[in-house]
Amino acid sequence: MISQPVSIDAFTGRGVRGNRAAVVLCDELPPDVEMQARATEIGAPATAFVEREEATAMHSIRWFDAKREIALCGHGALAAGHVLLTRSGKDAAQLRTADGREVTVRKAEGANRYELCLPAIMTERRDWPELAAALGAAPGEIRWNAAGYALAVFDTAAAVRALRPDLAAISPLGNLQVSATAPGGADADIISRVFSSGREDAATGSAHAALAPYWCARFGREQLSAFQASILGGRFECRIDGDRLWLGGECRAVT
Repeated sequence: MISQPVSIDAFTGRGVRGNRAAVVLCDELPPDVEMQARATEIGAPATAFVEREEATAMHSIRWFDAKREIALCGHGALAAGHVLLTRSGKDAAQLRTADGREVTVRKAEGANRYELCLPAIMTERRDWPELAAALGAAPGEIRWNAAGYALAVFDTAAAVRALRPDLAAISPLGNLQVSATAPGGADADIISRVFSSGREDAATGSAHAALAPYWCARFGREQLSAFQASILGGRFECRIDGDRLWLGGECRAVT
């Protein structure tokens, strides 16, 4: 049995709408072709298919957008956790991804607030003039992780907000997620805009798995607040815990 999709805005909050995910609960996950067809029909930035098994805290999960499967989707995980924990009344849920990774979502302080545990993604400096040219402005530094995460670090939030990247020029550089980032000013400790798959993302959990370790090390801190300056906007609370990142945010059901 497959439930009707529930629409959830994840990483929403004061003055922002976050990123939308559809959550579909299933007795068992359908074949890939059926999940892709359903996600295409729904048309959300991400659709999470989750096994509803309630005898255990572990739930298999897959994410799809309208065109392809997503290996790890931060906002889709937070949305799925919101639905599961609201239904069960439990404090935490474990999600098992298609490649065997286990992702924890647990309740946090405050109404409809949750924390998502992700592996911290470390980056190193890289000279990449082609990426700087595609962004349309030269960052102070570019950082890279071979899993496909690039950080373009600017001096000011205003510089990040002013970017007008050539998204078509980023795509030939590889299958990568580019986070333009700077100290946040009045909005939060840090600000970012995230570009991937030829578009700008609304609120991107996975990007903060790379952003938070960099900025926490630079600030000499273990936690910080983050604002994603997309048209919809997203708010995040980030906390480093060894080689893991706890990423907190608010969810809101869409009626």
